This record gives sequence, C-alpha cells and structure tokens, in this order.
Amino acid sequence: MPSVIENILFFVTITQLVLGVVGNGFIGLVNCIDCVKNKRFSMLGCILTGLAISRICLIWFIIFDGVIKFFSPDMYTSSDLVECFSYLAVIIHHLNIWFATSLSIYYFLKIANFSHYIFLWLKRRINRVFTLLIGCLFMSWLLTFPQVAKGINDSKMKYRNTSWLLHLGGSEFLLHQIFLNLGVTFFFTVSLIACFLLIISLWRHKSQMQLNNTAFRDLNTEAHVKAMKVLTSFLILFILHVIGIIIEVACGSAPENKVLFSFGFIITAIYPWGHSLILILGNSKLKQACWKALQQLKCCNKGKTLRASQTGLHRNTCSQRIIH
Repeated sequence: MPSVIENILFFVTITQLVLGVVGNGFIGLVNCIDCVKNKRFSMLGCILTGLAISRICLIWFIIFDGVIKFFSPDMYTSSDLVECFSYLAVIIHHLNIWFATSLSIYYFLKIANFSHYIFLWLKRRINRVFTLLIGCLFMSWLLTFPQVAKGINDSKMKYRNTSWLLHLGGSEFLLHQIFLNLGVTFFFTVSLIACFLLIISLWRHKSQMQLNNTAFRDLNTEAHVKAMKVLTSFLILFILHVIGIIIEVACGSAPENKVLFSFGFIITAIYPWGHSLILILGNSKLKQACWKALQQLKCCNKGKTLRASQTGLHRNTCSQRIIH
C-alpha cells in the first residue's frame, strides 16, 4: 500500500506530465496553424514543432518507464522489453536534445553580434549549419547503438537484475556511460558554448549602449535577454533531468527506496514541461496565442454559466405560471 508521501509525489508527477503534454501540444498546434495560414514553415517553427513532438514522446516514455519500474519492476527481466526500451530511449533523448541544441544555435546566430569572419560565415549559411547538426545526430546514433547492443547482451547473460545499466561495474560502467551518452554530451556542450557566446554578445552590446543609446539597441537587448532565458533555463532543467534519471537508476533495483525513486521521477519530469512553459512565455506569438486561448476558455465558461442561469430562471417562470 503506497504511503501518503508516495501518493503526493505521484500526484505531483502526473500533474507535471499532463502540463507537459498540454504545453508541448499547444506549441506544436500553434506552429502548425501558423504554417497553414502562411503556407510555409519557418525554420524556427520547424524547430519548435519538432521539439514539442519529441518532448511529448519523452513524456510518454517517462510515464511508461516510471510506472513499470514503480509498480512492476519484474517486467524489465524480459529481454525483449529491455531491448525495445533501450533503443527507444536513445532515439527519443537524442532527438530531444538535438532540437533543443538547434534552437540554441538558431537564437545565437540570429541575435548575437560578432564581427568575426567565422560567425559571419555561419550566420549567412544557417541552413548548412543545421544540415551539419543533422549529420551529427546520425553520427551520435551510430556511435550509441553498438553500446546499447552491448548492454543488452550483458543483460541477457546476467539475467538477475532489473536494470542492465547496473550489471556493469567500476571502470567498465563509467566507460560504457561515456560512449552511451557521447552524443548527448556533445549537443549539450554545443548549447553551453552558444549560451556563453550569447552572454559575451550581450555584455558587448551593453558596453556599446553606453555610447549610443537608441530604441533599436533597446530592442536588441530585449532579444538577447529573452534568448538567454530560453538557453539558460534549458541548461539548468536538463541538468536536473539527468540528475533525476541517475536517482531513478540508482533506486530502480531497491524496492524499499520508492520515495526517493518518486522524488527522482519528479525531477526528471520537470524538464519537459518547465522549458516548454518558458518557451511559451518567451515567444511573443506563442504568448499571444496562449492569452487568446485562455480568454476564449473564460468566455466559454461565462457563456455556459449564463445559459445555465437563464435556463433555471425560465424553469422557475414556467413553474410560477403553472401554479397560478
């Protein structure tokens, strides 16, 4: 029987995941509607839509993985399930961080101000940059899948544990994790570098503002700040996401640590919905669409209440006529 703390943590986690599905679904829907209206898909719209879809997939993966580990960990003794979940986890996590990195690169190239010829070359050839990132994604999969296959084979040979990651020991486990997360580490490092360079660009821009303060530069500063919020929040939330996964893996084979496992589950679930909320608040188009949707919901609720009151008043009037 789950304790009160476990029930509270479980409720908080489910609430986060529902918010994540709704928030990411909203981002994807708004960009798809914008694409239909304008009859074209902008690069930013493609990135945001892909990021929203990948995060919805990540949320469903977190749900199924957490439910199985929490309620029926013995299901992970099935080699077929381990194999399916392992490859699916690699694909979803790599796609997720790839789209987030692409968003970081997009903001960096569009907003930052540098006179270096490499930056100017990349800025003029932004499509080639994303083509290169796609190649890096496929390369990361090619490097990661053999490590997944090796882990699955180890799991089949050591059929006793529920998590194949725990079968490896010491230096072998560390080496396996390095190669397994090589692609994720690369994309995270690229996002970190983009964020750092954007900070430098903002600092240089503020220095220039002291000499020439114009409305254009104020708008440029605002663009820098909004992009910084998106990039820094992604980095912080993704680090928390990784910490949550580590807690889940560490507690996955110990049934008595369900409270700590639930806590790790909550930390893991913060990233998919938290960053999406920041994206909505930081993007003027998404923010306006969200405000309009909330206003329409408010009007619908008022309309239902008004109709209900009018119906009740009409029934009372009819009753009085019958009585008289």
